[in-house]
Amino acid sequence: MGKVSIRHPSRGDIPELIGLQRRAYPPELPHWSRSSFAQQQETFPQGQIVAELDGRLVGCASSLVVLWNDWCDAHTWKEITAGGSFDNHDPVGLTLYGAEVFVDPALRGQGVGHALYEGRRRLCRAMNLKRIIACGRLPGYHRFADQLSAEDYAKRVIWGDLRDQVLSFQLNEGFHYCGVIGDYLPEDPESCGNASLIVWLNPDYDPTQPTRIPEEDIL
Repeated sequence: MGKVSIRHPSRGDIPELIGLQRRAYPPELPHWSRSSFAQQQETFPQGQIVAELDGRLVGCASSLVVLWNDWCDAHTWKEITAGGSFDNHDPVGLTLYGAEVFVDPALRGQGVGHALYEGRRRLCRAMNLKRIIACGRLPGYHRFADQLSAEDYAKRVIWGDLRDQVLSFQLNEGFHYCGVIGDYLPEDPESCGNASLIVWLNPDYDPTQPTRIPEEDIL
């Protein structure tokens, strides 16, 4: 396998991204439309990242900046992403919110997700943002839903007794688990609607300096 590279997407990537997302997620989950992808790129182009391997797209990470105090209580994926439009993007915020990550199912475990997460961390540092926060699906939870609450399932994953495709990966990427948000993705049969709230704190954050919008390509 060649080397995975990351870059910002162009409008011409949208059809390929739509197909990739549909392969990556169950059909019941919400998917970005052509207009959603285009609006995200227009609203916050620096926050949209794709992974490329051997000339084809193999992953995508979509982000926006938010004032976290507005969202720290329970919220849904549709609410915080404004239905995929990213109308809630606030460039004076201190939090990079990870709205979406998807990877070619045939390449999971091959470093694509790590490259996308590393791109997000690079962006967070370049913008002098305080943190990255995301709500990750718990796709393995449905197998234990009749035995464990979502919170107990997440604890078992953190303790190493169980492995979850998403949460285990995020913990390995240096994120900290903060709890479970119920009904975050009510359509998700695998997670039974639940998502783990995670955070990565930027060690280079300087509170004396403002948020910056990088003009140069920092990927």
